[in-house]
Amino acid sequence: MESKSGISGKVKLLMALLVLQLCFAGFHIVSRLALNIGVSKIVYPVYRNIIALLLLGPFAYFLEKKERPPLSFSLLAQFFFLALIGITANQGFYILGLYYASPTFASAMQNSVPAITFIMASSLRLERLHFLRRDGMAKILGTIASVGGATIITLYKGPPLLGGSNSSEEEMAASPENMLDWTWGCVYLLGHCLSWAGWMVLQAPVLKKYPAKLSLTSFTCFFGLIQFLVIAAFTEREPKHWKIQSGEEIYLILYAGVISSGIVLSLQTWCIQKGGPVYVATFQPVQTVLVAVMAFVVLGDQLYSGGILGGLLIMVGLYLVLWGKNEEKRIVSQHNTEETTLTKHLLAPNSREKSSTGADSC
Repeated sequence: MESKSGISGKVKLLMALLVLQLCFAGFHIVSRLALNIGVSKIVYPVYRNIIALLLLGPFAYFLEKKERPPLSFSLLAQFFFLALIGITANQGFYILGLYYASPTFASAMQNSVPAITFIMASSLRLERLHFLRRDGMAKILGTIASVGGATIITLYKGPPLLGGSNSSEEEMAASPENMLDWTWGCVYLLGHCLSWAGWMVLQAPVLKKYPAKLSLTSFTCFFGLIQFLVIAAFTEREPKHWKIQSGEEIYLILYAGVISSGIVLSLQTWCIQKGGPVYVATFQPVQTVLVAVMAFVVLGDQLYSGGILGGLLIMVGLYLVLWGKNEEKRIVSQHNTEETTLTKHLLAPNSREKSSTGADSC
């Protein structure tokens, strides 16, 4: 029977992952609004990471004084590489892809992250996969189902649930003059997904060497900020692009810095440490459902039957992966218990012989 603390830990991880995807869904809308009002594609991530670093730095310094391992050149090099993948490439490709595509398409493309993460983690032996066992099959089928459900949401709209029609996005995608931009958007978003998956997979072994989560996130933001400033020195030299023109810009940049970088990066690092990179990435398709709901409530976009069907398939996929992970833990725990019991039985006769020998000699 599972302990209450174990159940509580799973509930905390589940709630953290759902909050994580809700924050990501809001970031799609916020970033699109920032681009629409003319915020620079380079200035936006620079300000975002400055705010995140100012937010996380003091907490990391004071809260992790005792548990922070000593720094070495090897660790700093790993932090720099994580920043290059998880901050610079990840955020840079995303903002370029969003500029040429749309929030809905960006969210849908991100549903390839679980599959990419699963393949990367399995290749690096960070994720155990037993093809012939039911837990392994459940994880594979669950990943396929989740990605398939998100694909249905993207490619199959179906009849509208509440009447009316909304074909502006279809017209934009079909317009010949926008096809090249749309293609570049797909390429950039694919680079974003590869970078994101690589960051989650490579972060797991670094966390074992450097378990101070806030400090790791702060170092990652710091090196990412340095890298973006180097890029900005060559690509964004107009002083007017660095000036904040309105209160709306302040709100959008604060959301990106505080929520999407500060809180989300810390929360995602914690989730990766508790559940592993594949477990975290599996919840990515939930974001597509949240974006569709937010677009309906906030922007008044239409809800289609394809979205409901895809959402149900995503939930089935998530259940399969969760069941597979729990079943894998149960099998491993049972195997360890059997080995311990067998060891005790093997050692017991020897210990009795020793005790009897000691008694005879007395």
